[in-house]
Amino acid sequence: MPDVHTLVNDFIIKLKRRKIEGSQATAKLTAELLRSVISSQRVPYTNQAGALIDAVNAVGEQLIAANPVELAVGNIVRRVLHIIREEDLSLTTAAMAGLNMSTVSDDEDDGDRDNYPVLSAAVVAAAARSTLRPPSLQTLLEDIPDAAAIPHTSSSGDDSEGKSKSADKSSRSRKLKHDVIEAVNELIQDIGTCHEQIAEQAVEHIHHNEVILTLGSSKTVLEFLFAAKEKKRSFRVFVAEGAPRYQGHLLAKELVARGLQTTLITDSAVFAMISRVNMVIVGAHAVMANGGVIAPVGLNMVALAAQRHAVPFVVLAGSHKLCPLYPHNPEVLLNELRSPSELLDFGEFSDCMDFRSGTGSPLLHVVNPTFDYVPPKLVSLFITDTGGHNPSYMYRLIADYYSADDLVVQRRPGTGS
Repeated sequence: MPDVHTLVNDFIIKLKRRKIEGSQATAKLTAELLRSVISSQRVPYTNQAGALIDAVNAVGEQLIAANPVELAVGNIVRRVLHIIREEDLSLTTAAMAGLNMSTVSDDEDDGDRDNYPVLSAAVVAAAARSTLRPPSLQTLLEDIPDAAAIPHTSSSGDDSEGKSKSADKSSRSRKLKHDVIEAVNELIQDIGTCHEQIAEQAVEHIHHNEVILTLGSSKTVLEFLFAAKEKKRSFRVFVAEGAPRYQGHLLAKELVARGLQTTLITDSAVFAMISRVNMVIVGAHAVMANGGVIAPVGLNMVALAAQRHAVPFVVLAGSHKLCPLYPHNPEVLLNELRSPSELLDFGEFSDCMDFRSGTGSPLLHVVNPTFDYVPPKLVSLFITDTGGHNPSYMYRLIADYYSADDLVVQRRPGTGS
């Protein structure tokens, strides 16, 4: 099996050459790579979490730089960093609670034993300062340890005490790494099943005899619509073709193959047809912290048409597409330009060149952007694998997945590559 450095370099090459299509595939492969990085990392005797964070930061910085416009890469890197911090906090809380219980059992009477949760609450409060929002009551209650689950120890000499502490640190180091890997495995599983989780909610939003409009091709939208049909919902789908790549043609074929009534329309016909539509359902490339959406080019036009005719504009997005950054952040690359050959044949383009000047500079310029930005005021509802949410709630949802310390992914000075 190749070593981790080889795996990282191979993945970076694939990102640079755009060999990986789709946010879900990119997110899953990124999580699997970071799991390998963590598994191969030698954790020191002290500051185990710091060593893992440095290793993930060093790799994550390279991955993000390889394809900045694929925001799913940075999302997963930050998710893994948040997992490391959470697991370290959990172990620290349990260790401090155990130490407090031991001190109380040795030096205090039984009436003072109820004081031990104060240490745990303090640790939770300190951790909350590094998150995007204050801790909820549920978080505080879940992190208070159960007294019955904490073993009571008594002092039996300095030597045995030192050996016990050394063994505890060693076991804690192994447990931190094990717990982080288990949590990353759960993240990979969640990424793989996000389509199913979102599709299960289709029956709540699509009703009989409705007309649904979508643009381009999205596997999430495909599974969502098919799940509604499986629940005996009868409806029609208008598919805008999504020029210049015409991904809508692929989606229309898939819908027809699965037995859905489908009408393929040109992008320019969206405004003419929107008055007959009951709901717009689209996928997303990324969802920003302010509730704005980075989506395939053309969707901003669809959103404006939907707003003009008071048609709900619904965005489907897995949790791996939720980005903790804002569109104005300098780390965010909102768009990239694709080849002009998707719009013009190179032969036609060469005819527009002015060779008389001797410079060969073209008189015709072709701009072919990949994405649109849809502001949150044009979005009616987000449907994620955790349920439906208003755009104004997205920053709260995103805060559950990321830590404020990880918004900028970069290695610390002095750490190796």
